[in-house]
Amino acid sequence: MQNSLAQRRQGLGWSQQQLADELGVSRQTIISIEKGRYDPSLPVAFRLAAVFECAIEELFTPESS
Repeated sequence: MQNSLAQRRQGLGWSQQQLADELGVSRQTIISIEKGRYDPSLPVAFRLAAVFECAIEELFTPESS
C-alpha cells in the first residue's frame, strides 16, 4: 500500500518521533509505515487520519498492479 504520510508529516514540520508520540506508537512503526513495509492497524490508521484531518483514503492508496 502506498501512502503520503511522510509528505504530510513534513508539511506539519513534525519529526517521525513527534508523530509517533502523538499516536502512541514507536518511531520505528512510523518509519515502517512511511517506507511501505508495514500497513497500520485500523485504529492507528484512524488516528493518523485524525492527526492530518483527512480521510484514511487520502493517506493510503492501494498499489497499482
